[in-house]
This record gives sequence, C-alpha cells and structure tokens, in this order.
Amino acid sequence: MTANTQPQSTGVYLTRLLKTYDVEVIFGIPGVHTVELYRGLDGSGLRHVTPRHEQGAGFMADGYARASGKPGVCFIISGPGMTNIVTAMGQAYGDSIPMLVISTVNAHGRMGSGEGWLHEMPNQSAMVAGVSAFSRTVNRPEELAPALAQAFAIFDSARPRPVHIELPINVMLADASHLPVPTNPPRLRQPAPAPEGIASAAALLNEAKTPLILAGGGAVKSAAKLKELAEALDAPVVMTTNGRGILPPDHPLGVSLTPSMPQTRALVAASDVVLALGTELGPTDYDFYENGGFAIPGKLIRVDVDPAQIMRSHMPNLGLVGDVTEAVMKLAPLVAPRPRRLGAERAHMANGGRADLPRAMLANLAILDLIRQTLPDALIVGDSTQLVYAGNTAFAASVPGGYFNSATGFGTLGYGLPAAIGAALGAPHRPVVTLVGDGGLQFTSAELASAVEAKTPVIMILHDNSGYGEIKSYMQSLGIPPLGVDILTPDLAGIARACGWRTDRLYAA
Repeated sequence: MTANTQPQSTGVYLTRLLKTYDVEVIFGIPGVHTVELYRGLDGSGLRHVTPRHEQGAGFMADGYARASGKPGVCFIISGPGMTNIVTAMGQAYGDSIPMLVISTVNAHGRMGSGEGWLHEMPNQSAMVAGVSAFSRTVNRPEELAPALAQAFAIFDSARPRPVHIELPINVMLADASHLPVPTNPPRLRQPAPAPEGIASAAALLNEAKTPLILAGGGAVKSAAKLKELAEALDAPVVMTTNGRGILPPDHPLGVSLTPSMPQTRALVAASDVVLALGTELGPTDYDFYENGGFAIPGKLIRVDVDPAQIMRSHMPNLGLVGDVTEAVMKLAPLVAPRPRRLGAERAHMANGGRADLPRAMLANLAILDLIRQTLPDALIVGDSTQLVYAGNTAFAASVPGGYFNSATGFGTLGYGLPAAIGAALGAPHRPVVTLVGDGGLQFTSAELASAVEAKTPVIMILHDNSGYGEIKSYMQSLGIPPLGVDILTPDLAGIARACGWRTDRLYAA
C-alpha cells in the first residue's frame, strides 16, 4: 500500500486504483456528471479514447478486451450514457467478454427521487442487471477499492462478463485523501478442475474409439496444449465461431465447418466420446437454422468455468468445473497416445461440406481466405453481415482469437467498426480488418471519425447492397413482402473520406 499525502477526490482516487490493475485505455465521452473522473487522467499514463456514442465506447471496450486479453474500461455518464451502452454490454455478456463500466449516478438525496434531476433514472443499476455479472453502487469512498477488487475477481477467476460500478456524484466529489492505493492488489485465478474428474475424463477418452473435441471461445487460451491433446487422441477438433484458429487452417484435425451443417453434425453423431471445452453448446453455433438437428448421442464431457452452463443445453455424462487450460494440461499426460488413423479422415469428410455451400457464400469465403493469406496475423472483426455469415459457416482463421464478430449470441448490428478500433488499440502491432455491411455501418458510422482521431489504421471491407439484404432474402423466403429493408443508403465512401479515410471501390462482376 502507498499512502497519499495530496488532496484527492474519489474520482481521482479511481484513476490511481485502475493503474494498479494494469489498465491502459479508457473509453468514454465526458459529461457534466463525469468530469471529476477526468481530473485524474491528466498525467496518469492512462490513454483516453473518445467515441462518438456510448454504444461505440462499449463495442470498443469489447474489441480491446478480445485483442489485448485485458478488460475494456469505460467512463459513462448517468442516464442516457447508461441506456446507450446497454446494447454493447449485452453483446459482451453473451460472448463472455470482460468489460468494466464505471458510471456516475445522481447524488444521494436525488438518486431515484423522481423529481426530474438531470439524467435521473429510477434505478439504472437495476436496468443493467441483466447484462452484467453484477452492478454495485459505491456509497462511500471506502467502498471503491473493494468494488474494483470484486470486479477483477470476476474477470480473473469466473466467467468474465461486464461489471457496472456507479458513483453517486457526491461520492465522486468526496475527499479520499486518507485512502491508500494498493501497490500490488491481490488477483485470483480460475480454479483447476477436481483431480478425480480429470481422471474420470481421461478414462473415458482412453476407452473411446472415435473421440471428438468441441472447442469454443473459452478454449482459445489453451490452443497449444489442446493441439497436443487432440493429436494424442487422434481426435478432430470442431471450432465454434469464437474458437476459430485454435487449430491452424492446414491442421488435418481442424474442423471449421459450423456444427449447424449436416456434415459436421454427422461427425458429432459418429463420435462415441465428445469433449466440449469452453463452449456454451448454444444454438447460434450449433443450430443456427433452428431445425433441431444437432445431437450428441455419444458420451459427453463438458469443461467450463461456469457450473450453471455445464448443465444447460446438453446434459453431460461428466462435468468438470474450472479453467479449460488447466483441464487440458492435466488431461494430456493421462491420455494414452494412439496412432494417427481415422482422425484426419473424419475431419476431412466434415470439412468437405464447405464445397456444398451456395455459390454466393463460397465467393464470400474466398474473400476471407484471401485476407488470411495476405495478412496471416490479422485480427478479423465482423459485424452482422453476409461476409460474416459466410465466415461463421466455414472460415478457418489463422490464429486463436483472430476472428470474432457480433453475429452469434446477442447478434447486434453496428459492432464491427468500433470493435475493430478497440482491437487495434489492444493489439497495435497487428493489422485489423473489419467486415461491415452498409446497414450495420449506418448504426455506428460516426465512429469513422473516432478511428482517425485515435490513429488506428483499421482496414474496412464494406459490403454495400443498399439495404438489409440478408433480412430481405429471409422475408422473401417466407412469402413476406420485403418492407423496410430497401433503405436510402448515403455515399458511405464519401462520408469515410470526409472523416479522413482512404477509399477504394470494387464492383462485383
């Protein structure tokens, strides 16, 4: 602990505490209720990035967290700032992304009074309860450090999801000079699965004749050890959208065809033991077309840090609660290596389903393959758009965590550009490519200026079909008149140039 001898408000104390947790970037738009938070930023070493909308702040924090491995942090005003960021918190909640949203709230005596104070809401903490691991009101300066410790405990050792901490204005302004700043705050780790569970899982896998691994976003950090385990088992690895790149594109055991397709489902159905690592087994990955065709007839082992998730969707024969990386490391030496026989052939048969995809989808996949070949180290960040739908179906990413988007889970629009800005800040030495549709870009087109201001050299591939083309096709397939989907699309390239972007236009043949 270090004692503070200079006068400081709780708002300034907050910036000092954030530094102890290795926070480097803050996303936010200053407002009359948050300016005291900014007093401590000057000279703190914390970088501030100003989006053009609080939703953009949340999406930037999401992309930053995925690229850097650190929680994305936002400073948000009370009232409309919080209602604006809720969508971004919902996307992060659905994809298990660590995000710290620090907001103000009206002072005690005004908070929830109903008297109409500026930015007053009846209960903004309750509003975000459904998109956060927890929301806490700091009622005294002494409560701030414990609140941050609890937030980082969630990020470090549980299923990482957004956390909201709100400071009443009178608390933010209160004197905190007497409070020490911890020089090395305690950090937690995800628990290791129970040894007896590991032993039981190893026994099932050693008995298996056709083992299979399902790898989700929760398995990305275990990629190297997972590769060793898969090779020892001769087991194909089916990677969900957030798990793409866990095995590289040329690995014979890698399967990047979504388990929503029949060929991958046939692979699962023929597997006598399935090891599911860090995956929800959720419908947007496993039953995107909602035809109910995904099943796991073999024995199922699930490993997840969230015990409740283990018992959702598909009930396991064996559930292991804890860190996926620890589980894989402890399983590997207990698995008897087997000769490479059928694993590569089984994976190849599943991946063969890519050739059966519609021609338009194959054309979009060819674009993604070209990006990977040209920029193998790139982070590819997608919105909900046709290029991304193709990628989620069958794109093989080059590196773990190198491909992510908003088209699974919560499925918001407007994510791609601001998330790519955050990713570029989180991984400044890697190229960042964002895949965006004209409809989605119009949700957050103001962030074109934010990208230039933040000096983030994002490459955007804009798929412009002058409207909501995917929804139009879906409406037509159901015999519904396609109303509301053919929208006025402005000169988006001109808007981008006005914000300082260089643009090139390609036309489809």
